[in-house]
Amino acid sequence: MNNGVKNGTQKKFLFVSHESLSGDLAWQIKKEGHEVRVYVKEKDDADVYDGILEKVMNWEEYKDWADIVIFDDVGFGDEADKLRKAEKKVIGGSSYTDRLEVDREFGQSEMKRLGLLTLPHWDFDNFDNAIKFLKENPGRYVWKPSGNTPSHMKGLLFLGTDEDGKDIIEIMESNKNSWGKKVRNFQLQKFVFGVEVAVGAFFNGNDFVYPVNVNFEHKKLFPGDIGPYTGEMGTLMFWTQPNTIFKATLEKMREELRAAHYAGYIDINCIANARGIYPLEFTCRFGYPTISIQIEGVQSQWGEFLSTLAAGEPFDLKTKKGFQIGAVVAVPPFPYDDKRTTETYKDLSIIFKKPNLDGIHLGDVKIVDGSLKIAGESGYVLVVTGSGTTVAEASQQMYNRLGSIMIQNMFYRTDIGAKWGEDSDRLHTWGYLY
Repeated sequence: MNNGVKNGTQKKFLFVSHESLSGDLAWQIKKEGHEVRVYVKEKDDADVYDGILEKVMNWEEYKDWADIVIFDDVGFGDEADKLRKAEKKVIGGSSYTDRLEVDREFGQSEMKRLGLLTLPHWDFDNFDNAIKFLKENPGRYVWKPSGNTPSHMKGLLFLGTDEDGKDIIEIMESNKNSWGKKVRNFQLQKFVFGVEVAVGAFFNGNDFVYPVNVNFEHKKLFPGDIGPYTGEMGTLMFWTQPNTIFKATLEKMREELRAAHYAGYIDINCIANARGIYPLEFTCRFGYPTISIQIEGVQSQWGEFLSTLAAGEPFDLKTKKGFQIGAVVAVPPFPYDDKRTTETYKDLSIIFKKPNLDGIHLGDVKIVDGSLKIAGESGYVLVVTGSGTTVAEASQQMYNRLGSIMIQNMFYRTDIGAKWGEDSDRLHTWGYLY
């Protein structure tokens, strides 16, 4: 069923992934009537999307078949650059944008060079040197892994609370032997109080596509921002025309993104306070679960949009007014790796009390004999979204939809968007949302 794709406009999309990240977007494009094939490198994800999407074993064998190749993660920048030079339509990274995200030191230096307001930071490859620095320069800091750190280690970020930095000193002294084997490079960044807010936009190789997306991430596992950092547990967002946050940060990257021929989504996470907007880090790819929540809010056809984006052409992106919100539904061992626990939950059925699946987005799942089941080994099962003219309305719709799902021992955060009242008052007072 072609759900809006006109005769002659059907495209062939090839999704290329290290892990099973972008299946929800691929599924959306397939539902629009396009032909979609997916490559997933990670062997632990071999059964993810079974019965939902057509998978291939070697993506390079299908690059000529595809009208559009979509790289959904960092690490594919060199391949994407080569395909673009061969005049292939590509969505995803570049060698430049990969480095912006992976190498914190380079990302911060580019921000400073281009006139963004950056926080003082220091880069280290030795824990003893960092401890000595903190003793000589007491203060409140944030400790962040950097460089080519494995993705699962990025969650070790530690937000100091002591004004003299003694908590970070103690953490590093206690863990330097174990961390030193896993984290080769890390950064100490001055802590600053404010509202954590991100702004993102799609770029077509020449310019940004409007509107822009303002979003508020919830990175910790438990309500109240308690527990370990995860990739992301939920997000509140809205679409807007370019505002102060965008103009002070992401807009200044236009010429560099154009030089890199980047086509895709890019986001800058920031801390904002009365003194200014301080960018922290880049995300030069789709965000997860950000892209699923954007699907809730975008009214344009995704196949047409991404095809136009990859061609370097302008596009009038249609989005809902108001707010969109989404929460990750997970089961153990998320956010950790534990094969014994994985075996307990793998292949369990996902049951819906109501037949209406609006706002239900794919994580690591598959369809077997007509039933949706847990696949892979991550425990990242679904993303559930809602929208409304107010945050309260969007939140109510999302949590109503969550209430119709039954999975043994599933969990999700119950406070996504709860800080909006306080955060929005501050951001409006400082004039950053206009």
